[in-house]
Parts: sequence; C-alpha cells; structure tokens
Amino acid sequence: MEQSAALRQLPSVDVVLKTKIAESLRAQFGRAAVTDAIRAELEQARNACRAGANAPGADELAIRASRRLEAADRPSLRRVFNLTGTVLHTNLGRALLADSAVAAATIAMREAVALEFDVAAGERGERDDHVRALLCELTGAEDATVVNNNAAAVLLVLNTLALGREAIVSRGELIEIGGSFRMPDIMARAGSKLVEVGTTNRTHARDFAGAIGPDTGLILKVHTSNYRIEGFTAEVDADELAGIARVATVPLVNDLGSGTLVDLSVYGLEKEPTVREAVAAADLVTFSGDKLLGGPQAGYIAGRRDLIARINRNPMKRALRVDKIRLAAIEATLRLYRDPDRLTERLPTLRYLALKQEDIAAQARRILDPVARAVGPEFVVEVSACNSQIGSGALPLATIPSTGLAIRARARGGLLDKLSARLRRLSVPVIGHIEDDALTLDLRCLADENEFLSVIAELDGTAP
Repeated sequence: MEQSAALRQLPSVDVVLKTKIAESLRAQFGRAAVTDAIRAELEQARNACRAGANAPGADELAIRASRRLEAADRPSLRRVFNLTGTVLHTNLGRALLADSAVAAATIAMREAVALEFDVAAGERGERDDHVRALLCELTGAEDATVVNNNAAAVLLVLNTLALGREAIVSRGELIEIGGSFRMPDIMARAGSKLVEVGTTNRTHARDFAGAIGPDTGLILKVHTSNYRIEGFTAEVDADELAGIARVATVPLVNDLGSGTLVDLSVYGLEKEPTVREAVAAADLVTFSGDKLLGGPQAGYIAGRRDLIARINRNPMKRALRVDKIRLAAIEATLRLYRDPDRLTERLPTLRYLALKQEDIAAQARRILDPVARAVGPEFVVEVSACNSQIGSGALPLATIPSTGLAIRARARGGLLDKLSARLRRLSVPVIGHIEDDALTLDLRCLADENEFLSVIAELDGTAP
C-alpha cells in the first residue's frame, strides 16, 4: 500500500515541465530534450518508489533532469589538467598551441581567408605557399610541403619515390610507434618493397652499398625516437649514407619522427638532430609538427626542389593535405622560430620543457596545504621530487628533474584508485599517475595554479 501511495504522489511530466527550473532548462536545451530527461528521471523515481523510497517532488525531478541534461551536453573532448609528468602526452593531445597560433586559427574559422588565392595576382594560388618560404628559411631546404601528420609524410614520400620499387632500411630502424604504426606496414601500403639490411644491433655502410640495385627507389633512414639499442651496436650516420646514396644516384630520405628546429641542449635537454642538420645530408627529411616543434598536428617534408615537385604531383597529396585552420596555426607557430630568444616565452612546449625544478618546487609548496585539505584525512600529501619525460616518442631515455605532490593512502583498500577516479570526475579532470603506492601529480605542466586550486576544492565533502 505504501508503494502504491508513493507512486501516486509522483508528479506528471506536464507538472514538472511547468516548474521554473524546467522553464529555464527549455530555454537552454529545448523542449524535446527536457521532456525526455524528465521522463527518464520519472522512470528512475518509479523504480525507487517500488523499492520503498519516497516520491520526489516536481522541483526535485526538474533538478535531476538538469543534471542529466548537463552531463549529456558535456563535450566528449574535454580539457584536463595534465599532471602525468609527460609533457607531450599522446593521449592528452600532445603540444599545446601558442597564443598566436590559437588566434590565427580562430580567424581562419570565423572569416573567409585566402587559402588558395593569390591576393596580389588576383588568381588561384597554392595553400603550401603560406608556409613554404618559412619552412625553407628555418630548415635550409630548397623546398618543402606539408601534410596532415608525419605518418602521412612518410607514406607519401614512399609512394612517390618507391612505388613498385625497393626501399632500403636498416633492421635496427624498423620502428613501431603508438597505435601499431609499423614502418614495414607503411611501406607495403605505399607500394614499396622493403629491403632490410644489417642486423638488429649492427648495420654497416657495406650493407647499404651491397643492397643497392636497379630496382632501388630510395634509401630510408629512420630516427629511433621512441627506443634506443645499446651495447654492441653500429649504425650508419646520415652523412655517410648520403655519400653512398650520392654515388648510386638514389635519394636518401631521413625520417626524423618528432623533429626539432632548435638545439634542445640549449634548454638543458639531450641533443636531438635538428631538421636543418638532417636536411644538410639527406635529399628529403620528414618530421612532425605537434611534438617537439610545438604546433598543430602536421607532417613536414623538406629537401630537394625536384623531389618535392614530384611529391606535390602525387594524387595522394590532396587526400593528405591540411585544412585552413591547421594551416593558419602552422604558419603562426613557424613564425615564432624567427625569434629564438623568446621561444620559451611564447611556445608552451619549450616553456614547459625549460622550466626549472626550483620554480616547480615553489609552486608545489604553495598548493600543498589546499590539496591536502581537499583530498581529506585518509591521505598524506607531500612535496616530492620526480622526473618528467618529454613523451610522444621524443628522447625516450631522457628525463627532466621535476617536482610534484605525492599522495599516499593511510590505509589499504584501493583508496588511491578511488581518489584517482574522483579526480577524473572533477569539472576539469585531474590526471596524474600511480606508482610505488603513491598518486603523483607532477606540476611541470600546471600553468593556471588558481584554477587548479578552485577545481581541486570540489573534492571537499565528496565520498571516497
């Protein structure tokens, strides 16, 4: 009888729709969506009443519908606080764009732009023209082009220069990167025949020279950016390979993977070959735009003018081209490299990589107490030294001294996993990493301290 009484007390959909809360929701989400949300909440309320719960009122049901609508309206691609200690985290979007790149992309989204129109001549132009001169200036290449990522750049080069022909590569450089991208598979899709030379740990110049024949389309050097082979090893450097390729009149292609336009050792990082250095030896160089370069996702091809012209004539180029939004952001990012003295001020990737540990430690001390209050007495929070990594396959063995907050549970029972889940449910999810019985929040990439403290305060009073 109590169950039936509770069910009878439930308001109708129309009654809930007439509440002030529902009227406000209709203006935001539309009548159909609000009606569906109320019906869903009423169905849940009926089930709860059958289990012995009291009937909620019309306002309460409208509030529940509001929560449902807000959850459904939340973007899937959400911003997060990257406190993982990986600066270029592939799963979190890699490089953050500079303000000038964001502004340029915004204009391209809002306005008509001269994407393929030569304003001075009043005739059709080429979209590559917006970045070609910049790329040549910054890399020393005769010509350059851009596609949507570095995998596409490698695919396009192979398909253009080695379709139905052989591509020679060292066994020690047959890489696999995230997402099961394997160099042999890319070669096969490009229509090239893979010719492996040397062994996993040792490859010599004579191996390449002996493999060259009438069917050779190119020699490919691949920068092993996401692993290192150490010990009894040998490899043929780009300069020596260039001499072999030159004698055989075969193009040498150097895939840098990540690729950097500046000497990273200036910022205290391990030295990586720069694109300019690679271009000086190879006929073509491919590299990424959204890793160490710090721009939007893109794949660059720089090198000999005649080879770039052949690549641009390949019908696949159109399928792999970048749109106006990315092109605007690319141009703005590349322009920053004309002023290397202010790169760390303007380019987020280099700014985060160049941060000094003592500055990060000072931030950790400032936010220690608020974070400890927010996570609650079940946990101990301490300032802790840690090591950041670059990520996205760049300098895989290199780490950068950093500082974070190490959060440890006072008792067992999966409390750290539960806290990690609570952090991910915040209005701006906080992503750290659990290691050695501690949830560590590496602060290297924490730019907005005040916003972080406001978000972390949402933990207060929530159930573990």
